Amino acid sequence: MDRALRLLARSRFLSRAPASDPRPGPGPAGAALVLLRPPNVVRMASQSSFRIEYDTFGELKVPNDKYYGAQTVRSTMNFKIGGVTERMPIPVIKAFGILKRAAAEVNQDYGLDPKIANAIMKAADEVAEGKLNDHFPLVVWQTGSGTQTNMNVNEVISNRAIEMLGGQLGSKKPVHPNDHVNKSQSSNDTFPTAMHIAAAVEVHEVLLPGLQKLHDALDAKSKEFAQIIKIGRTHTQDAVPLTLGQEFSGYVQQVKYATTRIKGAMPRIYELAAGGTAVGTGLNTRIGFAEKVAAKVAALTGLPFVTAPNKFEALAAHDALVELSGAMNTAACSLMKIANDIRFLGSGPRSGLGELILPENEPGSSIMPGKVNPTQCEALTMVAAQVMGNHVAITIGGSSGHFELNVFKPLMIKNVLHSARLLGDASVSFTENCVVGIQANTERINKLMNESLMLVTALNPHIGYDKAAKIAKTAHKNGSTLKATAIELGYLTAEQFDEWVKPKDMLGPK
Repeated sequence: MDRALRLLARSRFLSRAPASDPRPGPGPAGAALVLLRPPNVVRMASQSSFRIEYDTFGELKVPNDKYYGAQTVRSTMNFKIGGVTERMPIPVIKAFGILKRAAAEVNQDYGLDPKIANAIMKAADEVAEGKLNDHFPLVVWQTGSGTQTNMNVNEVISNRAIEMLGGQLGSKKPVHPNDHVNKSQSSNDTFPTAMHIAAAVEVHEVLLPGLQKLHDALDAKSKEFAQIIKIGRTHTQDAVPLTLGQEFSGYVQQVKYATTRIKGAMPRIYELAAGGTAVGTGLNTRIGFAEKVAAKVAALTGLPFVTAPNKFEALAAHDALVELSGAMNTAACSLMKIANDIRFLGSGPRSGLGELILPENEPGSSIMPGKVNPTQCEALTMVAAQVMGNHVAITIGGSSGHFELNVFKPLMIKNVLHSARLLGDASVSFTENCVVGIQANTERINKLMNESLMLVTALNPHIGYDKAAKIAKTAHKNGSTLKATAIELGYLTAEQFDEWVKPKDMLGPK
């Protein structure tokens, strides 16, 4: 009995820590014994670690070291989906910082207290610069309008501005998250505006530079390989000759067109929904607000943003993002083809095509010594597949707008940004770790070309298709050369064969 009482008393001060706790200790699954604080200390810790904030549903505890408020906390309670890896992309948060700064500046022109406006602008600048990233915990999988993220931004900027002005966090005085930070705005127009800002910045800073780098490297290889004649392949079977440079020129053109398509989609991305507020009418804004905000955003980013000519379309549909994603999807198709060609042309080293020698970057097998694999090609093709998958989600999201509002906004921008980042980064990686180091295996190229039966195509104008086909089939059946077979069949002389079958004369029209 006494032993039981002692154990019970001890249990009041001890508790099992979660299995993830790194501290060692006895117990199942690595659980540790942790000394509990006395009840009064727990209350004091609670009081010092949290503040009480309110939204229209009631009061909530907000961590004292965070600038967000009650609505953000409520969202973390209601949408426990995916964890940290599924948080709203930081480019969207930074775009919101740019937008909120621009709106505050314009609102000051329309009468907002300069003291409040300046504090908002300073706090918004910190958001745009990424200094407050830790204060945005919300996941993509929330309301389809992005309202919770808009309020997360409003709360962070409000509390940071209050702090700058010497006020109390959570008091909403003198800077209110709705009345001041969100003045003349709705989540329905701010989130799509942030979407377009984030997409445009990512395209210009990551995607287009990456594609340009790849284009230039492939173009340099096309020129380097201009005089190397090789056998072509159609249906994966032997075809007529071309130069390795000509083959690579096709890749160059594909990347050039990819860049052109993406740039062609950007004018619609530069159109901003700000000023449309709840349904596109501009309720609670002032005449000229939309145009001034767009001009401020353009000045802050250096990109040619303008106000959307029709705010109803800008809120209810996101065809511009579907269009941009479609251009990226096409680019992914191009890069898939290029990477596959290069890895197959570099297959071997002794049992494959072996026409290209690819850079050797790392060991390729944990069991086969000396094996090296075309890993950059594999990475690029996986990226291409992911971008294609992203486009499917974006397509569904874009087609699912109902009445005055599309409510797939977070999904769409997450995938657009993902595609842009992956394509840009993968293009740079593929360029630096593969393309620039590619070498032509001329010995192998010459051997395969001279053995190809499709050189017989050069004889068509001289002896006709049927006789040329007879030469090719007979040579293949007997394992002999085209020249020997043609002479044996009596279709031409050795001199005529040498005169008519010249790979260098088969590279273009005459």
